[in-house]
Amino acid sequence: MLQVKTFHIEDKIRKVHKEAQRTRQSLLLSVTEKIEGMDPFAFFESGKQIDEHRHFWKSADEDFTLVGISSAVSITKEGEDRFPAMEKDLLGWMNRVRSWNPSDKKGTGAVALGGFGFCEVSVAGEPWETFPNSNMTIPKFLLTNDREGSYLTTNLLLTPEEDVEEISMSVEEEKERLLHPVEEEGVSVRLEEIEEVRPEEWKQTIAEATEDLTKGSLRKVVLAREVRLTFDAPASITKVLQDLSEMQNASYVFCYEHGGAYFVGATPERLVKVEHDELFSACLAGTTLRGDTEDEDDELGDELLQDEKNRVEHDYVVQMIRSAVEQYAEEVDVPEGPSLYKLRNLQHLYTPVKARLKEGYSLLDVVKDLHPTPALGGLPQQEAVEYIKNHEEMNRGWYASPIGWIDGGRNGEFAVAIRSALLHDNKASLFAGCGVVESSDPESEYEETMVKFKPMLAVLGGKE
Repeated sequence: MLQVKTFHIEDKIRKVHKEAQRTRQSLLLSVTEKIEGMDPFAFFESGKQIDEHRHFWKSADEDFTLVGISSAVSITKEGEDRFPAMEKDLLGWMNRVRSWNPSDKKGTGAVALGGFGFCEVSVAGEPWETFPNSNMTIPKFLLTNDREGSYLTTNLLLTPEEDVEEISMSVEEEKERLLHPVEEEGVSVRLEEIEEVRPEEWKQTIAEATEDLTKGSLRKVVLAREVRLTFDAPASITKVLQDLSEMQNASYVFCYEHGGAYFVGATPERLVKVEHDELFSACLAGTTLRGDTEDEDDELGDELLQDEKNRVEHDYVVQMIRSAVEQYAEEVDVPEGPSLYKLRNLQHLYTPVKARLKEGYSLLDVVKDLHPTPALGGLPQQEAVEYIKNHEEMNRGWYASPIGWIDGGRNGEFAVAIRSALLHDNKASLFAGCGVVESSDPESEYEETMVKFKPMLAVLGGKE
């Protein structure tokens, strides 16, 4: 059995509760302790005993994993002002945190995890019925793993009316269950059906979009489609996360749970990261397959680097991200041309962006202006979004949207939720899109989406 050195937090609960009674306001107690190494997948699996509101985040380029269980504070927003409104509420809660955190590491303490819908207003209907438009949650229990070890944060919302003894006993019992997981025998799940949702109609939409692009100021639009899977039983989300982490180890692996539905995926695309005021973003646009041999792989990569359509699309993204970052940062550094970013199934054109965040701005300021990038929306940005709303039959929900985390020390990271699926009961909806320009060919764009479905199909029982 895993031996964990924990300490009781009842005295801290009493101290903060007395302040809550004196000031007549709710306060957030946050206690972080270093624990012996904890498997994040076991912690995530154990979390379903506590609450069906779990979060998982694994970094693409460093040994860093966050697992959130249950909710101390949950903030939901909708509408055109959702980003600044979320920022305001998060800042309000961060000012009401009473923290004990000897490690003072990034990603510990009162960390908020979540995401934003692609559109500013939710679109009712399947498969996103249980998901809010935008939500950030400070979890009740947070496991943070980095190369130096494991850290457990307990976040408790304390109101003046709270029963201190009752909450203290409950917290210790829940921690015991999380830190000493009981192994469960895995259940084998079989994929029974793969259904492409109106593929011919989608190709016709692509053809119509190429015509529309010749008539106005719209230069590019990204149109997505859906594939639905049916299993003989509900899939194990923990196993999906384990398989994604193993097979897509150069991607961000994520899961967000709302109302029994799970938005899960492995995306290679960072939107923006801020660490100690250093800002990092990335332009990832332009896709091709990996080769079966080293020579074939190099040939495919060289073709991508020389492909005019993909280079033009990539440059759209580079210029848009540079423009957005320059509003909030200084010392902006962008390479002259792209390189190749190679994943298990795919390779992409890639250009990193580095800068220093200006005083007075935050991570969510940058996220607001970057979403959606031309790689997921189009150009001009707002015109492309309106075109998507009017012509794309699929409900995007959180697909192609910012997902990530932010802590109280201005650190955080958001990725773009592609290579993803929404799972509920024994069903899954997979999403993939492509950038449409005047020269686009519907059949070629269809084949590109089939390539982009591969990472999720591989872990859900489809062919790789």
